[in-house]
Amino acid sequence: MRIYHTSDLHDHRHIAAPLRALRDRRPGLYVDCGDSLRGSQTVYHRREPIVDELDRVPLDVQAMGNREFHYFFGAVRARIAHMQHPVVCANLIDTRGRALPFTVDRVIARDEDGSPWSVRFFGLLVVQYPTGSPWERLFGWRFLDPFVIAEQIAASTPADTTLIALSHLGLPADRRLAQRVPRIELILGGHSHDTLHEPEVVAGVPIVHAGPYGRYASRNELTRGANGRARLADFALEPLLPGG
Repeated sequence: MRIYHTSDLHDHRHIAAPLRALRDRRPGLYVDCGDSLRGSQTVYHRREPIVDELDRVPLDVQAMGNREFHYFFGAVRARIAHMQHPVVCANLIDTRGRALPFTVDRVIARDEDGSPWSVRFFGLLVVQYPTGSPWERLFGWRFLDPFVIAEQIAASTPADTTLIALSHLGLPADRRLAQRVPRIELILGGHSHDTLHEPEVVAGVPIVHAGPYGRYASRNELTRGANGRARLADFALEPLLPGG
């Protein structure tokens, strides 16, 4: 299985054509790990042009970053309403019982070389304020411990399903995540704007950061071992800018 990945685009809008060309040559899924927008937790723009660009690639699943998040529930709902792709975040809940516009995870089933393959993607968002803070009471959002949530997701994932974290926690936290939850088979990360030219392997879990602003997309080639666990068999950072 082939997966392309970007993160921290921050409204840099040059990626659709080169990513489509990559996928035409070598088909695969495309995921993003958040912070694609120009808006922020406090700034809301009615129009976010990068959303249309992502959906032209098209994007299969996106993790919520702190730029997709907003303290006002209605702003998050309005942002995601414009997206033609699923958004995932496992460690953010609403204490007021409002229907969330995003989901904990996304399971994608594919047929690879005549064999069914199921992949469970889940999103993790960097915590914006602690549980029980005045901000939680004001806005209704509660941030759960991403490591505890990841452990729970890992425990509930069938052995024959590949588990991939779409992390918007940053590279230092991704290293902790790999140590805590070695059931994860691949961590695709963002938030800290790190560019890893080779995957960093912690506790047997490969961690991939493609860097900010759409300079690169990571290309991740997964195969399955005899035990059914996915293995990162090949990797490259594919340049998306001319002359990159």
